[in-house]
Amino acid sequence: MKINDSVALVTGANRGLGRHFAEQLLRRGAKVYATARRPELVDLPGVTVLSLDVTDQDSIAAAAASAPDVNLLVNNAGSNTYQNLVAGDRDRIRLDMDTHYFGTLDVVRAFAPMLATNGGGAILNVLSALTWYAVDGAGSYSAAKSAQWGLTNSVRLELAAQGTAVTGLHLSSTDTDMVAAFDIPKSDPAKIVAIALDGVEAGLHEILADSDTEAVKAALAGDLTALYPRLG
Repeated sequence: MKINDSVALVTGANRGLGRHFAEQLLRRGAKVYATARRPELVDLPGVTVLSLDVTDQDSIAAAAASAPDVNLLVNNAGSNTYQNLVAGDRDRIRLDMDTHYFGTLDVVRAFAPMLATNGGGAILNVLSALTWYAVDGAGSYSAAKSAQWGLTNSVRLELAAQGTAVTGLHLSSTDTDMVAAFDIPKSDPAKIVAIALDGVEAGLHEILADSDTEAVKAALAGDLTALYPRLG
C-alpha cells in the first residue's frame, strides 16, 4: 500500500519505535493516530492522540470508535518483564503474553472490519529476533513474541480475502528504552522504522531488519546447537 494519504494508527507511540513510526508516517504523508496507555506522554506535533491500553478491551473499543478511517494499523505496543518461565513471576509472564499476543489479537479483531470498509489496507506487527531465539532471563518475552508470530501468520491468511496485507517486522536489539540498560550493539530505531515502512509499501509479508535477525532465522534450519552452543 501507499503510505502517502493513508490513515495510520500506531500503538505504543509515546516512545521508542512507536514514536519513530508516528514521526516517519507523518513525514511520508499519512494522517496518524498516535496511541498510548498514557496519552499525555505523546509529544509529537501533528498527530491525533488517543488513549489505548492493548490489555483493556474497553480501551481498544473506544480507540477503534474514535478512528474509523484507519487503513494502516501498526501494532507496536510492547512489554518485557524479563522473566524466566520455570521460576519467574507468573503474573509478569502473563503480562508479556497479554500485551504481545492477546493485545495484538484484540486490536486486530477491533480494527479488521474498518480496514475492510476502508479498502483493505495493511497491518504491521512489530515482532523480534527473539521470536526464534530464547535468552536466559527473558523467556516470557521470547514466548510471547513466538506466539505473536504465529498470530501474524494466521491473521495474514484470514484477512487476505478482504484485501488486508499483514506484515511481520523482526528486529534485533535496537536503541530504545526497553534495552537502554544493556551495553550491547544496538540498531538505530529510525533506520529500522524506515526499513519497516518501505517493506509495507512493497507488500512484504515478513521483514528481517538487520543482519543478526537474518542469522537467527537462517540458523533455525540447522541443529539447535548452532543457536545454543551450551547444549552441545
